[in-house]
Amino acid sequence: MTKKDTNFPEAGRIDAWAPERQDIIDLLEEQGRPLKNRELVERLGVVSDDSREILRRRLRAMVRDGQLVKNRRNAFGLPSRMDLVAGRISAHPDGYGFVMPDDGESDLYLSSRQMRSVLHGDRVLASVIGVDHRGRREGAVREILERAHQRVVGRFVEESGIALVVPDDTRINQDVMIPLKDTGEARPGQVVVAEIVKQPRDRQPPVGRVVEILGTSGAPGMASEIAIRNFDLPFEWPEGVEEEADAFGDVVTDEMTSGRRDLRDLALVTIDGADARDFDDAVYAQRRKNGWRLVVAIADVSSYVTPGSPLDREAEKRATSVYFPGRVIPMLPEAISNGLCSLKPDEDRLCLVADMSINDQGVVTRTRFDAAVMRSQARLTYQEVWDWIVSGKEQIRPDTKEISASLHDLYGLYRALRKARSKRGAIDFESTEVQFQFDERGAVADIVPYERNDAHMLIEECMVTANVEAARFLLRARIPAPFRSHEPPPVDKLESLEQFLRGLGIRVPWKGRPSPRDFEKIVQQIKGRDDRPLIMAVLLRAQSMATYQAGNTGHFGLALEAYTHFTSPIRRYPDLLVHRAIYHVLSRQSAKEYGVSRDRMDKLCEQCSHRSRRAEEAERDVNDRLKAYFMEQHVGDEFKGQVLSLI
Repeated sequence: MTKKDTNFPEAGRIDAWAPERQDIIDLLEEQGRPLKNRELVERLGVVSDDSREILRRRLRAMVRDGQLVKNRRNAFGLPSRMDLVAGRISAHPDGYGFVMPDDGESDLYLSSRQMRSVLHGDRVLASVIGVDHRGRREGAVREILERAHQRVVGRFVEESGIALVVPDDTRINQDVMIPLKDTGEARPGQVVVAEIVKQPRDRQPPVGRVVEILGTSGAPGMASEIAIRNFDLPFEWPEGVEEEADAFGDVVTDEMTSGRRDLRDLALVTIDGADARDFDDAVYAQRRKNGWRLVVAIADVSSYVTPGSPLDREAEKRATSVYFPGRVIPMLPEAISNGLCSLKPDEDRLCLVADMSINDQGVVTRTRFDAAVMRSQARLTYQEVWDWIVSGKEQIRPDTKEISASLHDLYGLYRALRKARSKRGAIDFESTEVQFQFDERGAVADIVPYERNDAHMLIEECMVTANVEAARFLLRARIPAPFRSHEPPPVDKLESLEQFLRGLGIRVPWKGRPSPRDFEKIVQQIKGRDDRPLIMAVLLRAQSMATYQAGNTGHFGLALEAYTHFTSPIRRYPDLLVHRAIYHVLSRQSAKEYGVSRDRMDKLCEQCSHRSRRAEEAERDVNDRLKAYFMEQHVGDEFKGQVLSLI
């Protein structure tokens, strides 16, 4: 055990030494029994009053987090030694549920009776009480560590003098009782937000009060309003955040550009969707004797959003922008995201640039990162670029000779990068995305397939290449930074997948652990089959979930040894962290001046992973609702369909 002078979160303003959490866990493992506070103080060598206070707060925090349990004798023990399982509740609409253990062990079944005191998402300590008739471990809730829901969105019901809110999320399988004095102006059938004032207990359902009336189910914009509240998405700016963003102004001054590499004469352009408003990447390419020069310029958000500022705290809290059809919940205020940092045409902008040399085989041979200033020469759309490629015209727009030359070379580079991608065995999971079309009232008028073309994939390959180079740069620097990790499929999913594929007569190309190339072989093998969408969906579900990690573990799906997210700091917090790390290396500062420990980066990565998944789930939820609203117009009509999964 090493003594350190460190500020601990549990310690408030106290600055003294105290044992780390792992020291406490190791001692309890060694002793094999719960220890009281006095015994812990003696065995851990805690001397000063300040250190004892830190230890007291740390023990309380560890109990709160489920790492320790405090028994009736006020002694602290390890849950595993007390036959307790710490985990999060996963509820089923039919009333029963499961504890999903923090340690990744098999789930613990909870009967509907055990579920009375908890709601979906709560963190609990549970004990194993037996095995049910299906051979599943059965548990009982012993202690509730954390409540997941303070507010619930649902339909307001009032009958026979009783009012309640029926949760919109079917996994919250208890209605919230509302005293008549707390119903506000809610009317039966309306969608409302209820604040829970009493959490459920064994013999009492949750009790709440109506705090917000959203309106009528199915009304335009209601899908996103429900998702924002169901997934607890921050959508209002705290005091001081927008003011800080506005204070930068909307113009890059000469003072800001001092000491930066000047790329304003380079034919950099942005290529995005027609409805995009935040432009955070620009590209330029030039054919050379044995390859290409590729310049990827990324909006320099880190020069404005500094660590610990109100802007930074809110960006960290949100971690990502959330994109709904017709609405965006941005990570940063509009003055930054759509204004000063957005790479608008004919406007000076600060950027962090990756200037790469790539050979004819699509392999990067040299990369230079620089703080720069740029001026986008054009704002192009995917469709515009694709139409130009197909047309074979010399220039994409009148008087755009340099831009057109760069685009021509970009397309040649893209073909080389695609060949390199195929050679390393990256998986191309094809899926059909849809686009919603709205009428003048904001209701869904139509749903149409969203076609991806080579212009989309051109930008995708450029961004992947820049992300790989950023990851390699940070690996050489050996400082904590967020890497994008995608593990191979877990064994249990692989077994189910193999049975599914063989049942359809599809040859499984791997023995033991598969490589990305094996999955790509299956993708190629099923081309032209009527059940291709079903097979692609099952292949996707068999994959591990990509996460952010402070240590590099590679990216299975892309068949890459190192990967990170560098290209979207306007809308993703990990990208902003990567920019700060790169700037730290470029400035040749010491590790102490970096100011981010490995523990801190681990926590940031875990938080960003969780909030990225939350955003994806919210976006999927809104899309599903909009599809359901649209199909309500077609009740009685017949369509051809294909079952992709069983719920």
